[in-house]
Amino acid sequence: MKKYLFALLAGLALSAAVAQETPVDEDLYMAAMQSIADGRRADASLVLERLIARGPQHAGEWLDLAMIQCALGQDADAESLFQRIEREFQPPQGIRDIIAQQRLQGCYSWKAQALWGVNAARGYDSNVNQGASVPFFTDSNGVPLELLPQYKPRSDHYSVVSGDYLRDLSADGDLAYAQVHLRQYDRQSDYNSASLFVGAEHPWRLADWQMRSSGLLGALTLGGVLYQEQAQLQMRAAPPWKLPKGYDLSLLGSVSRTSYKTLANFDSTTYELRNVLGYHNANSQAQAALGYQRDLGSAERPGGDRSGWSARLYGRRMLLPSLQGELEFVGQRWRGQNAYSPGVIDLTRRQNNLVLRAVLSYPLQRDQALQLEWREVRNRENISIFQYDARQIQFSWRWSNL
Repeated sequence: MKKYLFALLAGLALSAAVAQETPVDEDLYMAAMQSIADGRRADASLVLERLIARGPQHAGEWLDLAMIQCALGQDADAESLFQRIEREFQPPQGIRDIIAQQRLQGCYSWKAQALWGVNAARGYDSNVNQGASVPFFTDSNGVPLELLPQYKPRSDHYSVVSGDYLRDLSADGDLAYAQVHLRQYDRQSDYNSASLFVGAEHPWRLADWQMRSSGLLGALTLGGVLYQEQAQLQMRAAPPWKLPKGYDLSLLGSVSRTSYKTLANFDSTTYELRNVLGYHNANSQAQAALGYQRDLGSAERPGGDRSGWSARLYGRRMLLPSLQGELEFVGQRWRGQNAYSPGVIDLTRRQNNLVLRAVLSYPLQRDQALQLEWREVRNRENISIFQYDARQIQFSWRWSNL
């Protein structure tokens, strides 16, 4: 696609140089180019209609119109305009060269692109069941209790097979994706899991804001039994602010519904607002996000409704010519509304969950890579039976068509 934008820019420059009439308002041409670059071809077509309705004034404007037609994949219309320029005008050699080059390379032809990846991994988890770090608990009546063995930490090795698939649905940037994840433990088979998520995204504009709407559906099994179903709607908005080179800013809003199939009174609806600041250059990428969540459950859910804040820091960088490193920190704080279990646990639950993750990636060849991942979770709460620590180390192989 870049070659069409470069040619269109060249046409605009030559148009300005050869125009003898009143200088043309290039806002429409620039709007069309930006729409094409953003993958919003329907918006570019609307701009094209306005250009046609206004009527080009000279050879340079006719060339601009023809190049936009070509970038939209409208071969016949573009060729008709090229012939009109050559027949009715005497364009300079620069414009003739652009027309000849465009004919040689042909106009844009949209083809759906598909990306896929497959992962196979082997790992170790120090706390498969999120068992409590402290095995003793004193209830609201002052009675000391000891947790049953199944609620204490259990460690195990595991194997993972996962895959992801993403495909364009239209030339306007619509896409669909699917993810599947299978995990099996060597001994703790009750915690074997399988999940499937499917979703779609649609880009659009609101004034000068770039928007993306997305929907997601998913299901998770635990121990071979359907455990959880999820649905999410999300809106992502990029404001038209001029940021320093390499930076981008997005605002996100989402609503998620989670249904637990084996637990009573735990279904919830979560609303989230989040901002994401990103930076990238040729060798590195970084992202920082801060969000607020409100989680609403039924009146019978332990602790009632809850609210919280989340923060994420992420960085990726080439450490050596053939070694890439990633580092991620995620923090989540939740605060319940009511006592968790009146008469037994007369405390309002407060959760502070921290996750630290580090990854080293080594490419074997263009479409294959090895990864070594380390992950640590520290869940601190004012109710001791919910406190836990977990560490995972995983070695994986990825094959993709990137």
